[in-house]
Amino acid sequence: MDEPIYIDIGWTGLSKEGEELCGDNVEIVRTPEAVVAVLADGLGSGVKANILSKMTAKIIATMFEKGAQLEEIVETVSNTLPVCQKRRIAYSTFTIVQVNRDGETYIVEFDNPGVIYLHKGQIFGTRTKEIEIYGKKMKESRFRLVPGDILTVVSDGVVHAGIGGVLNLGWQWENVAEYLQREAAVEPSAVSLSRCLSNACERLYAGKPGDDATVLVLGVRNLKTLTVAVGPPENRGDDPLLVRMIQEERGSKVVCGGTTSTIVARGLGQRIEVELEQMDPVIPPRGRIPGIDLVTEGIITLSKTLEYLKTVHSPEEIPRADNGATSLAKALFESDRIRFLVGRAINPAHQNPNLPINLGLKIQAVNELAEILRRSGKQVEIHYF
Repeated sequence: MDEPIYIDIGWTGLSKEGEELCGDNVEIVRTPEAVVAVLADGLGSGVKANILSKMTAKIIATMFEKGAQLEEIVETVSNTLPVCQKRRIAYSTFTIVQVNRDGETYIVEFDNPGVIYLHKGQIFGTRTKEIEIYGKKMKESRFRLVPGDILTVVSDGVVHAGIGGVLNLGWQWENVAEYLQREAAVEPSAVSLSRCLSNACERLYAGKPGDDATVLVLGVRNLKTLTVAVGPPENRGDDPLLVRMIQEERGSKVVCGGTTSTIVARGLGQRIEVELEQMDPVIPPRGRIPGIDLVTEGIITLSKTLEYLKTVHSPEEIPRADNGATSLAKALFESDRIRFLVGRAINPAHQNPNLPINLGLKIQAVNELAEILRRSGKQVEIHYF
């Protein structure tokens, strides 16, 4: 049986100089069966272009998610968008990428620069077929992505970067592809790769973009799973069940809380060691249990981790402090499917009225973490004991 895959997505946009809003828009939809990503480039720039591209991206993504056929989608977009009075055209260019959970990929391109496909670190061309729908000529392609592959979609502001300034003819598609090929070898995530290319565009524009420039990156990798046990079960008879569920889970494993760690260590026939070499003035030290990837204190560490996730958007932005909260935040960021095993037993220490009130809100902290992670596209479930 093939390993499950995950589509890592990151996108970054630059607005044309003098415009507050970007004329490009990206819409992403994740379902249990597939991921659909749309990059739309509205006619012109500024507010009108932003509205055109936002409507286009939203309509396409929503209809694809509901199972509509391409002809239906194009007809709806054509009939919905207003007509430009000067050019007598009513459209936003767009690129649609649909990747199923088995890697089967379907791409539709309408007047945007071609998709850049990296396979095994090399630039690969995609076999496209020209189709015409309601008078609009488009290109479609079908192939299968595998872990390690990267797809990059750009608006024309990217391939025009530097035109008339740093570069006479702009950056050109081939130059963008070669740049991505080099950077993909060192950039760890779709988010960082999209930012890297966007920053390069801004430099070529000398900090004054002559057009909206948007980069959408889809990276394919094996699904990374994480199990986080938080708190002891309400019924002590469920202790063995908790240990068994942790053992049976694939991927990385984290245990939060002293009592929970004791239950897990005992169930695994191991002892807990405390990492006294890394002392933090705020966050209690981590522990070690053979077979468990990370062992932390409970509610203080969870609360600090929640604080980090509310303010940062990628693993690279997490503070460099070496403690349980930074370790847990990185583990959560770097995982795709996360399962929280939450015990409902009440810790008597948390009922002390002299302690901060957030110490008694373990479940609320987990729920808030789960909501933030879901908003970032991760699959999250919570199992209570």
